[in-house]
Amino acid sequence: MPQNVAEQIVAQLMDAGVKRIYGIVGDSLNPIVDAVRRTGGAAEGGIDWIHVRHEEAAAFAAAADAELTGELAVCAGSCGPGNLHLINGLFDAQRSGVPVLAIASHIPSLQIGSGYFQETHPERLFTECSDYCEMILTPEQSPRVVNSAIRHATAGSSVSVIVLPGDLAELHSTGEFPPFVAARPGRIAPDERSVAELAAAIDKAEKIAIFAGEGVRDAREEVIAFAEHLQAPMGHSLRGKQWIQYDNRFDVGMSGLLGYGAIDHAMHEVDLLLMVGTDFPYEQFLPDGAKTVIAQIDIDAQRLGRRAGVTHPVHGDVGLTLAALRARTTAKTDDAFLQHTLKRYRKAMKDSVAAYTDSDAQPIHPERAMSVIDRVAASDAVFTADTGMGNVWQARYVTPGPERRLLASWRHGSMANALPHAFGAQMAYPDRQVIAIAGDGGLSMLLGELITVAAYDLPLNVFVFNNSTLGMVKAEMLVAGFPDFGVDVPMVDFAAVGRALGFHAQRVTDPADLEAAAAAALAHRGPSIVDIVTDPDALSMPASITAEQVAGFGMSMAKMVLGAKDSGGIGAVLETAKSNIKHIRSL
Repeated sequence: MPQNVAEQIVAQLMDAGVKRIYGIVGDSLNPIVDAVRRTGGAAEGGIDWIHVRHEEAAAFAAAADAELTGELAVCAGSCGPGNLHLINGLFDAQRSGVPVLAIASHIPSLQIGSGYFQETHPERLFTECSDYCEMILTPEQSPRVVNSAIRHATAGSSVSVIVLPGDLAELHSTGEFPPFVAARPGRIAPDERSVAELAAAIDKAEKIAIFAGEGVRDAREEVIAFAEHLQAPMGHSLRGKQWIQYDNRFDVGMSGLLGYGAIDHAMHEVDLLLMVGTDFPYEQFLPDGAKTVIAQIDIDAQRLGRRAGVTHPVHGDVGLTLAALRARTTAKTDDAFLQHTLKRYRKAMKDSVAAYTDSDAQPIHPERAMSVIDRVAASDAVFTADTGMGNVWQARYVTPGPERRLLASWRHGSMANALPHAFGAQMAYPDRQVIAIAGDGGLSMLLGELITVAAYDLPLNVFVFNNSTLGMVKAEMLVAGFPDFGVDVPMVDFAAVGRALGFHAQRVTDPADLEAAAAAALAHRGPSIVDIVTDPDALSMPASITAEQVAGFGMSMAKMVLGAKDSGGIGAVLETAKSNIKHIRSL
């Protein structure tokens, strides 16, 4: 029996190993959805249609699925508003560098350009959030476009978009599609001259620090061995945390807005900073390349030197490059700088990061809540975190390990990602413990996806840090010298919402109840939600604070005392100070 174009597309996706398509059904998408139905589902060797409540969540879920499995994940949206909702999640997938393919169905081909109902131009709209975006114009063209889209997504670990007019999807396909055979990734050897020049600079330098990112995930042992070779302290970016921090005696913390530890100070005290596999975006935390020799190793030459003045850019595989450098450099025996930085790191962990993890205060300090969740979670748990304060608590209090995985909207920084990321992770690994660290602001934005979790009866665990405010935005305002305004929202009982949907649900207001509540939620074989009422005045302090930031914070406090009636006056200032006094003393 001849296939139509939609059935051929689905067959190509099955040939590429796709097991799930996340989306919402709609008229122009119906041929694709029916073709998926005809496959019998993943249990019969076909594809499952995963029905979400918002297409944005479909793209986020596909991104998490792809990031954890390393395999192609697919999402879909119907014409006009349906596929437009995909864009935010696709930006997240593209910037995280994960293989996702989106099917954006379109209005009938005859009507394109006539101002038809729900008409947009997806082939234009999706170009910025994808590295391949093409509209299928004929049945003959379809197999080639789909094959190219799969190749671009999987080879480049990026987003591809297929635009498919609904009427064309129902036409008979013509010819066979090419089989998909995945290419095995190769390794790029570094240029010998670049290695030799960097080796000479390393031998000359007395103080060296390493700053590692996501790009070290396949070269962990080589990076740690090189740190030992140089007796160099090592810091990491947020994306690098899960790959390099655990069982690493050279680790001295994380830099950036969410940072902690001693790496920020170390980077500004060295003769040479070696950036390895990182595209760390915050140049204000990096040393001045005119005063410090900066070297950078990356598999993508486009990233070299775009954040700081790099003297030694080396294009190549991290593991191969470090092996070549070890062979060309003399091992260093003086560990004075390493020990100095480790001592500073231990003090920072004790005085700042460990502050409030044992606090009995009410409302609950988020530091204590996150440390309890970390302690009771499985060694192979997958954590997802909302952008904002959720990211702070994950970065500082989740203990990484060989089997644990951390997901977030790393580069795109979108709100509302934790729940749909967790959903995609749980669909990919239904028997694995998945924990969403959600803020009340982020969870509210895609609250409907709790219905999706309930519909599939997934054992997904949602921990809501409920402070009735947009905590990160509030902190940004205070540091910039503005009184916090427009960030507070009414208190919501998310446990009651979860209970209405059939979740195991508990609301926690007493820190003494945290451990039992977390353990009960994680033991439940079904959806769970723990609504933790946390201190709205708890702030995160970065690893280093500038005089301008301190001045801004003081100015905002003064405005709260002297200024608008909405600011809360001296009472609000005292509450903020009381909630953060340990952090302030440690600066």
